[in-house]
Amino acid sequence: MLEERESVGKRVRRARLRLGMPQADLAAAIGKTQGWVSKVEKGLIELDRTSTVNRLAAALHCHPNDLVERPYVAGKASENQWQVSAASILRELRRYDLAPTFDGRPRASAELWQETERLHRLRDAAANVAILRVLPDLLREARALAEVATGREREEAFAVYSVACKFTHTAAHALGHPELIAMACERAAWSARLSGDPVTIAVADWMRVRDMWATADWDDALALSDQALFSIERAYDSGDTLAVRAWGTLHLRAAVSAARAGNRSQCEERIRYAREAAERIDSADGPPVFDRHSLTFSSGNVQIHGISVQLEMGDHQTALALNERADPQQVTALPNSRRGHHRMDLARAWLWDGNRENALRELENAERIAPQLIRNHPIARATLRRIVYAERTATREKLRRMSDRFHLDG
Repeated sequence: MLEERESVGKRVRRARLRLGMPQADLAAAIGKTQGWVSKVEKGLIELDRTSTVNRLAAALHCHPNDLVERPYVAGKASENQWQVSAASILRELRRYDLAPTFDGRPRASAELWQETERLHRLRDAAANVAILRVLPDLLREARALAEVATGREREEAFAVYSVACKFTHTAAHALGHPELIAMACERAAWSARLSGDPVTIAVADWMRVRDMWATADWDDALALSDQALFSIERAYDSGDTLAVRAWGTLHLRAAVSAARAGNRSQCEERIRYAREAAERIDSADGPPVFDRHSLTFSSGNVQIHGISVQLEMGDHQTALALNERADPQQVTALPNSRRGHHRMDLARAWLWDGNRENALRELENAERIAPQLIRNHPIARATLRRIVYAERTATREKLRRMSDRFHLDG
């Protein structure tokens, strides 16, 4: 797992030299020193913060995936078969405005919504490869229904298509497929506008916010979050459950944007707004409402975001303190995809705190909970490399000292 075709540092250096950019200029563009850039390129510093990777990629005019080797090519052919499904999805998304190729009569939108429940379960289990296998047929059928239906049924078909694009977007991010990420986001926005659902449109904007992170456009990400929040504010005030979930989710994404911009007050304010939305969900009466937009929003999700944004701002001690105060039941109730991310965050926090044993334990927990997600995640890989290299260094130092005591020649 630690062996890569080319180190991250070498990819940074190659991208910099392609632009004819001196190390000092790259350092100035991202607010670092020339010495820091030199150590990154030599592999002496691991890039284990997403915001740092994003800033480097923006300064080097490339996609972050170009620096961290995504999609990661596994050694086994069976583990790379997801790219076949990705190609099929790309074909469907490219021909979005052409007559759909669908044999027979498409099912009603109510049945297609039932089909998305399977995708919810796969998403929660972080089974991203399985998600991609399901999506080509669902996209094709939803588009076929939109072609033959009228009125509200046609709008519902476009809503299903938009949510299918959202599942595509999530899986493509986890597996590292930039072309699929970009196209899924574009088609989600297109179909959301045709769905007649303001919340679906806001969710498409929520997807775009994440894509803005790739170019370190934190201010634009915040502005887009606010635009989406404004569009559903009336529905949120009225207590519409789906709008409340979207409202809270948008504030969590805005909190991450603010944290990466280094704006602590803005970040903590957004977390507070999200917490208020979660409390409204928790106190709601009546049966649960079907989450047609597939937004993982809950009090537990607010708690782990509160921890994650502290790490984004470089404050691992506060992150660990917040984790001590977190409600374990609410965190355990989260889907595997979110819990895997959370454990990966805790691994970084413990590593930065100097506790490699705890860091490795949390990374093992993350892998057990969401293996596909963690094994393919550049931050998890960077964290593991740091643990391994630190252990090797410590072992070498112990051997050197013992050799000195034994008067052995080097």
